[in-house]
Amino acid sequence: MIFDEVFLHKLEQLSLVVRRIRAGQTVGERRSTRRGDSVEFADYRDYAKGDDLRRVDWNIYARLERPYVKLFEEQEDLAVHVLLDGSGSMEWGEGAEVQESGGAEEEENKWLYARRLAASLGYVALTSGDRLGVTNLQYPTSNLQFGPVRGRGHVLRLFEWLENLQTEGATDLNASMRSYAIAGGRAGLVILISDLFSPMGYAEGLTALAARGHGVTVLHTLSPDEIEPPLGGDLRLLDVETGAHQEVTIDGRVRKLYRRRLAAWRDEIRAACRARDVRYVSVETDTPFERVVLYELRRVGLVK
Repeated sequence: MIFDEVFLHKLEQLSLVVRRIRAGQTVGERRSTRRGDSVEFADYRDYAKGDDLRRVDWNIYARLERPYVKLFEEQEDLAVHVLLDGSGSMEWGEGAEVQESGGAEEEENKWLYARRLAASLGYVALTSGDRLGVTNLQYPTSNLQFGPVRGRGHVLRLFEWLENLQTEGATDLNASMRSYAIAGGRAGLVILISDLFSPMGYAEGLTALAARGHGVTVLHTLSPDEIEPPLGGDLRLLDVETGAHQEVTIDGRVRKLYRRRLAAWRDEIRAACRARDVRYVSVETDTPFERVVLYELRRVGLVK
């Protein structure tokens, strides 16, 4: 994973956002809704028997003749879980030049694009003091995991780990996410980066993650030729995950049908995410990468 220093500096100005603040396990840099022992004053409440007398505000007691206890905000870390879909369908796209106002951009291989998203969001988490874990979902084979770790000292290890990841076969996203919901550690922010091409579906897995208490965001990553295939005539299509093949004839009528079904599928995903309070972001790999991270993810509230 190679990023220039200017881009990394921009990432350092960002932090990840979860809709509901979760309780952490260690003191970090994120403000919590719980009251604790930091030096940030939060509020007062009436004194109750057993309260620490050192917390009583004696100046207010002298004025009002009623004891009040000072409350302080506790600083907590956020548990960030990045889930990468490591199935064979993610290894797609040869790369093509895309013109952008600042010059020529490269349309990236979908797997490389997904790993760059994971690296960028992981960098934001580590430089913000959050607790980061990254998992390459390849169910039913064993999942590959990085972390959980905390602190910018782990950035280079994260980049090297992502650089060496490979895709393999088909992934049952429902089973993978259900397993992660059970064994993936404490609740926090889950970011799923996937094309969602899973024969067994994805909705039950999202339900399991949400029920576990995670705030979930889906980055639905597709290449331009999956949205508008540059194909025509009599073809034999090969499934990159299973090796199965299908004889098809692609003409104008089939193209229109494909567009309608693709639009219906994406609408179905949006509705499934909305029903589970999951943020949905459509990502296409011909979009300049920095624009997605610095602008699109900020627009939907994943980063600020």
